Amino acid sequence: MRKSAILLSAVLLAGALLGGCAPKTTVPLTSQTSVDEKLSYDYDVKEIWCENNGKKIYGQAYIPKTDGKSPLVITSHGLGSNLDSGASYAKKYAPKGFAVYTFDFCGGSNSNNPNRSDGTPSEMSVMTEVSDLEAVLETAKSWDFADSSHIYLQGGSQGGLVSAITGVRHQDEIAGMILLYPAFGMVDFVRMYDPDDLPDEIQVASMTVGKNFITDLYDYDVREDLHTFAKPVLVIQGSADDLVLPEATQAAVNLLPDAEYHVIEGADHGFSGKYHDEATQYATDFLYKHIR
Repeated sequence: MRKSAILLSAVLLAGALLGGCAPKTTVPLTSQTSVDEKLSYDYDVKEIWCENNGKKIYGQAYIPKTDGKSPLVITSHGLGSNLDSGASYAKKYAPKGFAVYTFDFCGGSNSNNPNRSDGTPSEMSVMTEVSDLEAVLETAKSWDFADSSHIYLQGGSQGGLVSAITGVRHQDEIAGMILLYPAFGMVDFVRMYDPDDLPDEIQVASMTVGKNFITDLYDYDVREDLHTFAKPVLVIQGSADDLVLPEATQAAVNLLPDAEYHVIEGADHGFSGKYHDEATQYATDFLYKHIR
């Protein structure tokens, strides 16, 4: 593991120091919570561009072929990734009747993941991604296929942090959130730097970013506001995650008034294979439960 990833892992663990109350009970996956397998839809994939402060945001909408509008899940990818991470969930959700919009954050991808939105990594920060998501949310409310009364934000890792910040700011506009191994402790990493003495380039895991990555987040910790989010939240964490540690996620879950928490045994930072299947089962159960 690269030194920057090790450092980031260590400071993300500091998030476990918040929320000293007793852990919430992990809800097991049972046959009683299974989704109705009779509901199966064909779906279309449509390219949709959004705009934020003069920058174009590229995304793809997965639209179930239903008789009316569909609940919408807006997915946010992690640091260095791209919209493909959300597409893997969209292909599971759309046949269940949920529309999905997955997009590239401006400047949010590394060289291994093509990014079709404007912007560069040197311009990107958690807060520029929050601004991008806010622009997508505002645009999505006008889509003719989306039920604007049932919009959910989903994000993984840094995308989970971005979704949480956006959700806290706009909870009257969304129905809930799905957070996958959310990087709530990113602010602890940022605060290890002196904002008045920053290098021009900073390595954060797989990304080389600019000074604003540090300065934009330095004065804000969303964990201080999680108690104000009254809508339902699903949080899913891997037990073997060595970047966003389960202890840190549990501490943040304890701060949420209405949270459902699942730990997937053996899963690390990012879900694939059987772990992805388990995560999407939890998510579709959650979505069905809260649209009834």
